[in-house]
Amino acid sequence: MCLPLEACSLKLKFAAMGDLKVYNSYTRQKEIFTSITPGHVGMYVCGPTVSGESHLGHARPYITFDVIYRYLQYLGYKVRYVRNITDAGHFEEEGREAVDKIATKAVLEKLEPMELVTKYTNLFHWAMEQFNTLKPSIEPTATGHIVEQIEMIKLIMEAGYAYEVNGSVYFDVKKYAAGHDYGKLSGRVIEDLLETTRELEGQEEKRDTADFALWKNAAPEHIMRWQSPWGVGYPGWHIECSAMATKYLGAQFDIHGGGMDLLFPHHESEIAQSTICNHSAPVRYWIHNNMITINGRKMGKSYNNVIKLTELFSGDHPILEKAYHPMTVRFFILQTHYRSTLDFSNEALQASEKGLKRLWGAYEKLGNLSMDNSQQTIDTELDEKIRKLIAEFDEFMNDDFSTAKVLANMFEIVPVINSMKDKIIPVSALSKETFELLQTSFKTWLEDIFGLQSVSEADNAKLQGVMQLLIDIRKEAKSRKDFATSDKIRNQLAALGITLKDEKGGEMSWSVE
Repeated sequence: MCLPLEACSLKLKFAAMGDLKVYNSYTRQKEIFTSITPGHVGMYVCGPTVSGESHLGHARPYITFDVIYRYLQYLGYKVRYVRNITDAGHFEEEGREAVDKIATKAVLEKLEPMELVTKYTNLFHWAMEQFNTLKPSIEPTATGHIVEQIEMIKLIMEAGYAYEVNGSVYFDVKKYAAGHDYGKLSGRVIEDLLETTRELEGQEEKRDTADFALWKNAAPEHIMRWQSPWGVGYPGWHIECSAMATKYLGAQFDIHGGGMDLLFPHHESEIAQSTICNHSAPVRYWIHNNMITINGRKMGKSYNNVIKLTELFSGDHPILEKAYHPMTVRFFILQTHYRSTLDFSNEALQASEKGLKRLWGAYEKLGNLSMDNSQQTIDTELDEKIRKLIAEFDEFMNDDFSTAKVLANMFEIVPVINSMKDKIIPVSALSKETFELLQTSFKTWLEDIFGLQSVSEADNAKLQGVMQLLIDIRKEAKSRKDFATSDKIRNQLAALGITLKDEKGGEMSWSVE
């Protein structure tokens, strides 16, 4: 019995699950992806530390893992995607004194810590919306899981792999390394770590310089502080992710993602503390995206080349020649394999801008074409070529998410679409099945998997958002009987050619003249 088309498609997708290969950073090789629970994937990606605005470097991991999330769903998996918000305790011990970034920035900006966190979390979410990234299944915060972190630290101490000094708790790296492969993920050698790690002011209480903090004693002036069995303090950065990943994905889960800059010490430390606490290695596949450089240089404040996403979208940065649309940035990122270094320059962004316009223009033309069945003159060679190029979409993505190769195939099809639009090649040169496959494949890959949007559509979405904001402000003004503000909003919109109309029940509608 023949299955319905949807059922056949789903069957094929599940068959393709076993074909997916991913590069595992832990083993340094490509491996066939098999999930712990068939048909389900648990994926954890380290989210932002919301002590400041998100910048260009943040765009790459979240767009990369958004595409991976979308592709896993396309294959038929039910994915639980957990991406945290680090809103406390992010301090780096390697090469500098341990300082809580959130608390420090809150003092500088003269804001309450949670006020600062809300400000930059909202900005991060806004930027992700501009990039058209899907929301994660769960977005836990570090401050919302202090209890879980304390409980995990207790278990590590009970196992004998952590010690308390002056209200702080440190993980015993040397003891762990004696029986476990510490440093395998990052390629660091424990002996070298113990010998070369700098002695830092205020950290002489550690048994070894390589030991990392699970909990830090809070000085009286420290703003963000919680009660614990070891006194008042705040959590270490690494324990936060271990606790949240364990809570929502279990002791072992399928994928842990993030940028290569997190390999050490963050992810290496996660493995160590989770292994001791949960008695098993936490992750089956570690996936890391490479970094973005700016004109061949590493991003850094000393180079004055850290470009905030708000600056990128507005063009307000000395490096930028113009503003770049979020879809241009997303397309630019997808044009390079996620494990390769991606060099940002105005020339590269402008080339991506032109490329996206050309590709999307062909996609729109394709949508307007129709098959004339009365003139079926199939070009067998062309028909086979198109089917082969489309079939390779899945092959390339199943080979460690090779988005660049998929896009290259799409660009190879673009001249054919343009020639059909210009009637140089008849639409009937393709079989009905191939033509329909071409239309559905372009939609599926460009919109559903790659998450691209028409620039005009994205702009319309922005306008919708702005108008809703103005309507909400006007409603509040009217409720306060502030008719001056209400009339001002309506009149100024009218001057711009936008008519705002009061409807029954207090609702409002708008239209562009």
